[in-house]
Amino acid sequence: MFPRLDDLLGFGPPLDTHGVFVALGLAAGGLVFWLEARRRRASDPRIPYLVIGALVGAGVLARLGTWAQHLDPSQNLNLGEQLLRGNASILSALVGAWLGVHITKRIVGYRERTGDLFAPAVAIALAIGRFGCLLTERPGTPTSGGWGIVLDREAAERLGSPAGVGLHPSFIYEIAFHAIAFALLWFWLRHLGLGAGETLTLYIGAYAVFRFLVEFVRGNEVAWLGLTRPQHFLLVTIPLFVARIWWLARQGRLTPDRSRRQDERQPA
Repeated sequence: MFPRLDDLLGFGPPLDTHGVFVALGLAAGGLVFWLEARRRRASDPRIPYLVIGALVGAGVLARLGTWAQHLDPSQNLNLGEQLLRGNASILSALVGAWLGVHITKRIVGYRERTGDLFAPAVAIALAIGRFGCLLTERPGTPTSGGWGIVLDREAAERLGSPAGVGLHPSFIYEIAFHAIAFALLWFWLRHLGLGAGETLTLYIGAYAVFRFLVEFVRGNEVAWLGLTRPQHFLLVTIPLFVARIWWLARQGRLTPDRSRRQDERQPA
């Protein structure tokens, strides 16, 4: 049983810690999305449907992405149990959000690129949401550095981690990454005039590489060849991002363009 937020604070109504921070992250992401849509004068009435598609896709695939953990199907939860209480994966959630947006675009007939609207919103949502993971999940593998998180016996037993030794604060590493990414997206990249939608490509590609590296200290179960399941997934997806970014660079879509910056400031 993970600690509730009211237990951690010592007051307030019963609140699920992880759920609270996920909700706060989604609220912050929604606000940033709205501000960015206003700045870019993206007022198409179909855009809210894209947001709904992203949330539904993320919610469903976040659970389904961790469903088949065992080769023996009898050891996995059934579909209903997995959707209700199965482990969630942020990598699967990102894939689900991407699929959800693209399926919704097909349904409503929207053809414009929307990655620039979603990029800063996703970054701030993950930076806040990861605090819920920090407070409720295993911090990471042991470290000799003085910055490690030390668990008492009760917390260590609950999280399946060693007690009394410093553990890598892997979720703090992630929070820092997403916070820095948000700052870069909000104060710099979105103003450069890159190709439409490509700030999201750069952000998710950078996160894929970062996540592959941080998995070495996350403490997730090693599945095969000394790598975790997320790392095997990323071994497939990172080359796709590298190829995509190389192609974008060849096409000049990652080169700052003054005319695109000026176009953003023209009335809709």
